[in-house]
Parts: sequence; C-alpha cells; structure tokens
Amino acid sequence: MLLGVNIDHIATLREVRGTAYPNLLDAAKIAEAAGADSITIHLREDRRHIQDRDVIMLLPELLTRMNLEMAVTEEMINIACQLAPSDCCLVPEKRAELTTEGGLNVKLNQKPIASACDKLNAAGIRVSLFIDPETDQIDAAQSVGAEVIELHTGNYADAVEPKVREKELSRIKIAAEYANNLGLLVHAGHGLHYDNVSEVASIQEIIELNIGHSIVARAVFSGLGDAVRDMKHLIINAGKI
Repeated sequence: MLLGVNIDHIATLREVRGTAYPNLLDAAKIAEAAGADSITIHLREDRRHIQDRDVIMLLPELLTRMNLEMAVTEEMINIACQLAPSDCCLVPEKRAELTTEGGLNVKLNQKPIASACDKLNAAGIRVSLFIDPETDQIDAAQSVGAEVIELHTGNYADAVEPKVREKELSRIKIAAEYANNLGLLVHAGHGLHYDNVSEVASIQEIIELNIGHSIVARAVFSGLGDAVRDMKHLIINAGKI
C-alpha cells in the first residue's frame, strides 16, 4: 500500500497571509523522508493554494514522484504537457467549492476526457481519473484511455450512521475489485483520516491512498514527519490485526 501525501494545505497556510512560508519543498522533503511514496498537489484554476511556480520548483527536487491534480481544461492540460510530471489525476472542479465534492463524470464527458488522456499519455504522463465508485464510471474510465482510477471515498468518510458507512465501504470494495479485474490500477482518497483509513486500506485491490488534510491537521500538533509516519503505519498494517 502506497501513500501519496497531498501538501495543498501547506500552501493554504502560506497563501492566507501572502508569506513566503511555510516552504513547500521543505514540506515535500519531510513527507518523503517520513515514508510518502508520492507528493500530490492540486493546481486549481483559481490558484487558491498551489501556484504554477510551486509545480515548477517541486518537479526536479522530488525524490519520489509528483501526482498533479487538475481540472479537464485546455489551460491545465497544456501546463501538464509542458512540465510533464510522472502522474496527473483529472478531477472535477467548481470555483466556489471548499474541496472536490465528487467524482468526475467520465460517462457523460468521454470526448473531452479522452482527448485529455491522449495528450497527457503522448507527453509520457500516467493518467488517473478521480471517480465515484460506480461500475459505469469505471467502464468509461477504461474506454477513454486512463491507466489508473482514484476512487472517491468522501461519502464513506462523511457517513455518520454505521449502516450508511458499511454501505459506502461496500461500494468501494465492489468498485475496486471490478476495476482491478479490468486491468486498471486502483487508488483511493478524499476525506480519509486516522480513524477511518484502515478499512479502506485493507481492500487488497487498492494500491495507493492519497491523503492530505488530515495529515496536515495532525502535523499542527505532532509535526509533519510524525503525522506522515503515523498514517503510513496505519495503511501498511491495515487488516493485519
């Protein structure tokens, strides 16, 4: 089980005051040293946290790999093709949302997403699609040329009632198995934290989790290195007890 650490909210702390700190490269290096297998950043259209200069600065310095999250727009596709990170994850994006609210509707937008996948693949970039755990979206993801899907775990993470939580976890399990049988690589993320990650991490078809907000929140109290180590320990030991 691999852990991608999202450092967007390190940049949020910087942008809220317009300072030069905290330094994103320092954050990435600490996360990598603590066990992160990749560094995820979301270059949003409104540039609310990650900036273009951050992508340019981080790319040659990472010891692992960059997973660049972005909307399916001409601007973002051009930026990615020019900079060529190892991985790009295409996500839906609304200007007013606090965070990504759901999965990409690949089924209803196959043509533009297929075009984006073609361009990114031609630039040597592995493409992931952030989708809800639904078989029709998985089928569509395969048809447009994505190699990886990232299952949206937000509904599971937000569930309060045990029965709803179990239902959402079951959806994720079924989707992961279905995608794996199609030959897709399966990642997952959104809303995962230290108290709910183990159940998702124990799904054997999921090979990577992308987690950010909860790690940065814990880092306020324990430091970023310990926060990453604690999360990595949870996911690699999920299902062993």
